[in-house]
Amino acid sequence: MKAILVDDEHLALMGLKKAIEREASEVEIVATYSYSTEVMEGVLAHRPDVVFLDIHMPDINGLNLGKQIQAVVPGTEIVFVTGYDQYAVQAFELYALDYIMKPLQKERLRQTILRIKEKLAIRGTRKTQDTTSPMICCFNQLQFKLPGIDAQSVKWRTSKAQELFAYLLHHRDRTINRSVLLELLWPELEEAKASQHLYTTIYHVRQTLKNSGMGTIRINSGNLEAGYKLDIGEARVDTEEWEYAMRQLGVLDAGTVDAYEHVLNLYKGDYLGKYDYLWAEHERERFRLLWLYHMRKLCEFYEQQKKPKKAIQVHLRIQQLLPDEEESYFSLMKLYDWIGDRIGVEEQYLLLRTKMERDLEMPIRPDITDWYTRWKFVSLTS
Repeated sequence: MKAILVDDEHLALMGLKKAIEREASEVEIVATYSYSTEVMEGVLAHRPDVVFLDIHMPDINGLNLGKQIQAVVPGTEIVFVTGYDQYAVQAFELYALDYIMKPLQKERLRQTILRIKEKLAIRGTRKTQDTTSPMICCFNQLQFKLPGIDAQSVKWRTSKAQELFAYLLHHRDRTINRSVLLELLWPELEEAKASQHLYTTIYHVRQTLKNSGMGTIRINSGNLEAGYKLDIGEARVDTEEWEYAMRQLGVLDAGTVDAYEHVLNLYKGDYLGKYDYLWAEHERERFRLLWLYHMRKLCEFYEQQKKPKKAIQVHLRIQQLLPDEEESYFSLMKLYDWIGDRIGVEEQYLLLRTKMERDLEMPIRPDITDWYTRWKFVSLTS
């Protein structure tokens, strides 16, 4: 795996280089740059798999440089490394692979390296989409979808069996050491007893896959069963295909808006959102931000096209899947005011107040309260 590192601060650049060399010997750092003017020439010369890119540089914004890199060498993965967190959502406009904060945390960097490896492996083996293949559904909850049949919930023998499968799926095509699985699932048990639970649970997972018509998915064990790797065979994964479809979308305009809506509607909820798996949170947040960013872009497009009712539909979808997103309530209040729907404004303000004050125990943002107070005065006097 070839990588290029870019940071205008020499000490930060060297720190990143040493951290990657220490944590990921499989990453070949082919070049480092402190001056953004040298980056494009280096990218063209080396054709890296990934560019670790600082956002704040004196002569060009890293987001714009990322756009240029992906335009010139499509498929180059971008990982933003920065001391500022306000650009996270913007980074996903570029389909950035990841966004990590300075100072670098060892475990966080390790997660990023693993994600790069998995992404490159998937890209290298990706087959032409075959709708006759079974689908593993990961949006909201784990389901299996066989050809010609609606997605079905899976009847796992135990919750441990479900999490074991989900964890191996999350790290598919990579062998997971037995000790990692024991610590994840049975941290309170002695190794011998935990190992017996693991062997039994592996058996139950295999039986569940067979009984669900997903027998082509296999759990392969390493030497002396020191680790396990999930091979999904011909099966597809809905989250993987959704992200791939997102990458194929062009500029949002009147000619592409229907395609945008279709792909965005394939997002059915958070990645494994029904389960409280802390190890899935990074991927969960990444998909959520990617979807939310483009849903908001879709809303902006409809507002520019003077189609408030279409924008309302999009915001209601955001509210349905992400009810804690305060901004969606405020946007709906303004859109309902636009079409003269006073009941709609009042309803959204009441929903927001209930959500914030009762459920989240937080006050409503002052700018929202001020807007509502002014709107209430005008509506009562008009």
